[in-house]
Amino acid sequence: MQERPWHRHYDSSVPAQLDYEELALPEILDRQAKRFADRPAIHFLKTTLTYAQLSADVDRLATALGALGVRSGTRVAIQLPNLPQTVIAFYAALKAGAQVVMTNPLYTPREIEHQWKDSGVELAFVTDYLFDQKLRAARGDLPAKQYIVASIPEYLGFPLNWLAPFKLKKKEPPLWAKVPNEPGVHRFRKLVKATAPNPPAVAHDLDEVAVLQYTGGTTGVSKGAMLTHRNLSFNVQQVHSWFPDMDEGNEVVLAALPLFHVFGLTVAMNWGIYCGGALALLPDPRDVKALVECVSGRRVTIFPGVPAMFNALNNYAGIESVDVSSVKSCFSGSAPIPVDVLERFEKLTGARILEGFGMSESSPVTHVNPLGGVRKVGTVGVPVPDTDAKVVDVDEGTRELAVGEEGELIIRGPQVMKGYWEKPGETAETLRDGWLHTGDLASVDEDGYFKIVGRKKDMINAGGYKIFPDEVDSVLMAHEGILEAATIGVPDPRRGETVKSFIVLQPGKDLGTDAIVEYCRERLAPYKVPREIEFLDELPKSTVLKVLRRELRDRELAKRT
Repeated sequence: MQERPWHRHYDSSVPAQLDYEELALPEILDRQAKRFADRPAIHFLKTTLTYAQLSADVDRLATALGALGVRSGTRVAIQLPNLPQTVIAFYAALKAGAQVVMTNPLYTPREIEHQWKDSGVELAFVTDYLFDQKLRAARGDLPAKQYIVASIPEYLGFPLNWLAPFKLKKKEPPLWAKVPNEPGVHRFRKLVKATAPNPPAVAHDLDEVAVLQYTGGTTGVSKGAMLTHRNLSFNVQQVHSWFPDMDEGNEVVLAALPLFHVFGLTVAMNWGIYCGGALALLPDPRDVKALVECVSGRRVTIFPGVPAMFNALNNYAGIESVDVSSVKSCFSGSAPIPVDVLERFEKLTGARILEGFGMSESSPVTHVNPLGGVRKVGTVGVPVPDTDAKVVDVDEGTRELAVGEEGELIIRGPQVMKGYWEKPGETAETLRDGWLHTGDLASVDEDGYFKIVGRKKDMINAGGYKIFPDEVDSVLMAHEGILEAATIGVPDPRRGETVKSFIVLQPGKDLGTDAIVEYCRERLAPYKVPREIEFLDELPKSTVLKVLRRELRDRELAKRT
């Protein structure tokens, strides 16, 4: 790779090119289990698993998966919140040779059906309450033949494992359910305990697909980014190189970012394992009290997060009297972090927040601000080792633009995906001559620091969740009372952006906002449901009758300034 302007801003101990370990993620876990056998690997509520215990359960589950017919290339879905079972299932599935399909637990049956049919899922890990609430009735429409059902209390010690179901059943919706015996349904903990640790000997080809990471949405929009073992392993090593002062075997990594999201998957879980750290699992990052207690009580040292999480901790009542000084380094992504949020968090903790950039198609990390060098707040920093990036013209994507000009960000490096699952057309459009065309609009300064200025497409980024307006519109326009709909992202102080839909009703129909929201809640994951609705007599359209979302967005921004 040629010398680039940003290389001179790397920390002195960070090389421009790395000498990578040719190891798949399960092999990394095996090594860490030997190095740090008695060290904590997972903290969850009042439970701690050592690396030896984690490795043993991964081996037992991988053995069980083999007995259930999982072979190299079998697609296995993991639809779990951040639980010990999520980590165990992920590493066991890869160890058994499977390709993992990470699935959002918030998805509705309609969304699950699309993703699992598109990928050809044969076995799925789910929670007892999700199986009870969403999946049992839909089993006939889903391709999975085997289900392994996890329960939140099952890794807790006595008496918590006995008391927890009573408390969890009272949540709304309930977070525990009794799953009766039926064919093809297995209990996670029971299956692990009943199986000897004799996992199949699988030779991992680093260039084979390890994870199908879906980009969001449903039919016609959602695409599975094929991330190889090499992509995932090398990206973890790129991130690790950026933090040369990591105390291997002693770090505590906050795992509050959803592990089904590629940011949480790589930067919280896989990097945490790579450095022999303890993963402090938090199932719901929106639970601010639990977040603060986890950071303080578990003495978290590494905090990967999104701006809303840092802001939530800043504004927690009494935070000044809580000891959060253990935090050393923070990795912020998914949305720009306001300067005042960054400064207050760093004052409270003494930590340093590094803004970065990534996407599902790049495993995800491509850019980060330097840890010890110049940090330019408002930028996503510079490309990590072995990563090249440039800004090109939007129309053709072939002409590199000058410093300061805005265009499309394109990237190449060992973390870039193999392509989209069974979508050669979309792959050819996105991967051109070795470059990943991100669809994000950016500029770069004379030092090689990149700034994201917008999105080429109309994707909405609400608190780190990516939402496609076309999907929301298709659901809305399926309502018999709605003639037309157009959805955009509008500024939101908490989520960065939120979802607003403009609606034209059918002649003679009378439909209220509450009814529309309830209708959407039944058909969309909660974060996709419009938070704002405005009724119009007609939508602005071009001469070819294309809805002009840009005009709606401009109107909205003008009203809010």
